[in-house]
Amino acid sequence: MKSILRRILFTLAQGVLRRYHPEIIAITGSAGKTSTREAIATVLAPAFSLRQSAKNYNTEIGVPLAILGSESGGRSAFAWLGVIVKGVMLVIKKHDFPDVLVLEYALDHPGDIAYLVRLAKPHIAVLTTIGEVPVHVEAFRSREELVREKAALVTQLTKEDVAIVNADDPSVKAMARKTKAKVVTYGRTTGADIRLVSLNFKGLEQGIQMKVAHGESTVPVSLPHLIGEHQVYAVLAAIAVGVVKGVNLVAIADALARYESPPGRMRVISGIKGTTIIDDSYNSSPDAALAALETLRSVEETHGRKIAVFGDMAELGSLTEKAHHDVGERTGEVADALVTVGAKAKAMREAARDAGMAEDQIFSFDNAESAGLFLQDFIVTGDLLLVKGSQVVRMEKIVKELMAEPLRAGELLVRQDADWAQQ
Repeated sequence: MKSILRRILFTLAQGVLRRYHPEIIAITGSAGKTSTREAIATVLAPAFSLRQSAKNYNTEIGVPLAILGSESGGRSAFAWLGVIVKGVMLVIKKHDFPDVLVLEYALDHPGDIAYLVRLAKPHIAVLTTIGEVPVHVEAFRSREELVREKAALVTQLTKEDVAIVNADDPSVKAMARKTKAKVVTYGRTTGADIRLVSLNFKGLEQGIQMKVAHGESTVPVSLPHLIGEHQVYAVLAAIAVGVVKGVNLVAIADALARYESPPGRMRVISGIKGTTIIDDSYNSSPDAALAALETLRSVEETHGRKIAVFGDMAELGSLTEKAHHDVGERTGEVADALVTVGAKAKAMREAARDAGMAEDQIFSFDNAESAGLFLQDFIVTGDLLLVKGSQVVRMEKIVKELMAEPLRAGELLVRQDADWAQQ
């Protein structure tokens, strides 16, 4: 049934694209896709009619739904029939439709990106980061094979299209040589078209202040709702898209002052007992975990302990043990206590202890529910918690257990809809 549904959605989505001819901005990478999508939408929304992917609609089923502007039918055949009827009506009868679609293209298995490009070839392709140990590498024979799959987003572009690439990621930067499209680069690297000149992290309450250069122009950008230097790459990519689309740099900076990272991506949330939570529970990878730890290290305003709460990092294949060891080692250098969730994350324990963390400040649990109950008693006023793990570990359950306003979970946390609640 899934293959039939996939073919139907593919056909309907292509029919809609032929009918309305929207400009497609597609984003891929091993991390930062959703944050980049949100930042791009923040920059373009004041000037363009646009729609962005909802939720995690970035797969062979999700991307067509994003194009159609429909919600998943879930387990209901009637709901899926409604999606199909809506798609047919969009094709046969003219409706209002956005001029720009901002879409994510995810890669779980070989061929995924090529499939999505066949479905909807982008006019602007944005490549975020691959990293040394990318997510989903388990499904590939090597990291190099995964990189080649990601590159499929730009190899099909024409000279009329634009490829926007992260100049600080060597694997991504190398993809610029594989496209006929105009290439726009962003990053800290000297010579990047959109270049980060300076960055100042002002703390959890004031966020980030930075300066960005494009050509002869330099503009200050205030990001009061953003923490984590690695989060800035989403903003730089969004600035690059805005420039390509002809938006003034000052207008871009004004729009970005309102930008907030999506739920579960380095969000600051008030916790019980006067604690503070850095909620990074959406997903995890070695590079992202180490970057989150760097943010934890750099926070100076906490008056209590720094507690790292890490779940398993999934889909790393043969790199699993080393990746967890490396994160555990850095945790031992940065944090005062470590709580792990899941079988794989237990490998962090010994590494954290060897790096100097006291044995009686390291705790392991099989699931998020048990860890959340433990932390309720363990935390004290002034503690700062970093919560991060792959989707399968459901680390947002810990955040919900510890947040000061659990009734706002649907607004502030990731994976709070009915489908996830049943899992």
